[in-house]
Amino acid sequence: MKSTHLSLIVGAVALAAITGFATLNAPGGPAAAEAGSASSLPVERSSLVCPAPSTSDLAETQYTSYTPPGSETAKGGGAKGEEGTAELKPALPVLDDDEVETDPKKIKKAEEAAKKAKAQADKPVLAVKEPGTPVLAEADGSAAPALVGTATGRLAPGWAAQQTTTVTAGGARGLLGVSCTAPDTDFWFPGVSTARSRQDYVHLTNPDDSAAVADIELFGAKGAVTSEVGDGITVPARSSVALLLSTLTDEAVNDLTAHVTTRSGRVGAVVLTADDGSGADWLTAAADPSGTLVMPGIPADATSVQLVAFAPGENDADVKVQLMGKNTTFAPAGNDTLHIKSGMTATIDLKDITRGEPGSLRLTPVEKNRATPIVAALRVVRGTGAKQEIAYIPATGPVGARASVTDNRAKGSTLSLAAPAATAKVKVTTSAGSGGGEPAVETYTVKAGTTTAITPKPPAGLKGAYALTVETVSGGPVHASRALVLPEGGVQMFTIQTLPDDGGTVVVPSARQDLSVLDD
Repeated sequence: MKSTHLSLIVGAVALAAITGFATLNAPGGPAAAEAGSASSLPVERSSLVCPAPSTSDLAETQYTSYTPPGSETAKGGGAKGEEGTAELKPALPVLDDDEVETDPKKIKKAEEAAKKAKAQADKPVLAVKEPGTPVLAEADGSAAPALVGTATGRLAPGWAAQQTTTVTAGGARGLLGVSCTAPDTDFWFPGVSTARSRQDYVHLTNPDDSAAVADIELFGAKGAVTSEVGDGITVPARSSVALLLSTLTDEAVNDLTAHVTTRSGRVGAVVLTADDGSGADWLTAAADPSGTLVMPGIPADATSVQLVAFAPGENDADVKVQLMGKNTTFAPAGNDTLHIKSGMTATIDLKDITRGEPGSLRLTPVEKNRATPIVAALRVVRGTGAKQEIAYIPATGPVGARASVTDNRAKGSTLSLAAPAATAKVKVTTSAGSGGGEPAVETYTVKAGTTTAITPKPPAGLKGAYALTVETVSGGPVHASRALVLPEGGVQMFTIQTLPDDGGTVVVPSARQDLSVLDD
């Protein structure tokens, strides 16, 4: 009997559990998996990267990291029974090597600086010791580095991290929050700009031991924006680079969509946006192109909401624009549909669409049989005049089995849950605090076509920061986001993070179902 097929199947199962690949189909296709030939196992390895927090000397940053308690299998550390680690370490600085240095003293100084940076990069900034308890660290000023990290064993499933930065003055004023992201090869950013009033930097962070090469394309209302320097951007190993988007083109354009891809390697990509009149925040990548999109958690007191959408394929898209409010779904007056031309960015000014109630935006095809894939994001403003503050809500996937967001404080967190298709029940867990406190669990029902805004009750005896974990119990898909509000100097500074499925489990085929493919 030949054992080639069996060896390949067993190897595939092991590889999936280690790397966290989303799905491996068993022989026979999806039908075989539906028949019970596949199982869900916790991933045994996860990667995250965090961008450099700020260039402002006034910046104050808090990092938090958390792994939720998992299944019994996850607690056992996977097949090898490993306890595992979850560490975020500083990225290496990118050195300027445009000129060859010949001065022996300067060469020695540069070598010593590189050695010091390498030693520093080997020391974790954050290290989770056990599931269920967040850990935090702080950094001040503009020297705080980007972070790269890996979680293994029982700490890998659902591992999450967040960095929250407060800047009280200057062009980067605001509350800047971002969930650290998994490295990938393809990212969409609707809502960026090269206008003179904006300073938008795309941050590319490479977690691997070899260089990555990335390309950046820009698309405006008239199509592709000419750029000769957005191709072949090298991101050195375990390093991070930031590029000002306005330096990639001579065109000053208010509303753009940026597309970041890699030719080799993988990166984490996020955009830091700063507006002269409205503060600053991070824009994370939108969900992959789809015919139906949801942007959850528009604050009740939003004074301005702008939708930015892009159709990356060969076909134009016509979509319905609907707000899922507290009690029902409705179309905004005068903006019930949007036509998006192929390869072009379209925008709608929705103004104060929520009118005192929290809501979520849903985009669906006008014709059900013509669901043209699109990407989209919202630019949200709170306050007026000199007290304006901005945040972004990119289209996001559903919570799925589980999703977490870290860095919740005693006051200021609001969790928004949207059920676009059918009524759903979800479980919301507040973790223990980083310095103490008791976790708590609440269950909520979200009616179809509505948004439920929740003010989480902090853990009893809370000390430090805590994490929120959302799990789908039953019903249709639920999309979620967390808004964090930290008032400063009369400005209601805020930031919003979405909660897509944490990918803590992977579907793998069962080896016993594959014996039929063996040759005698």
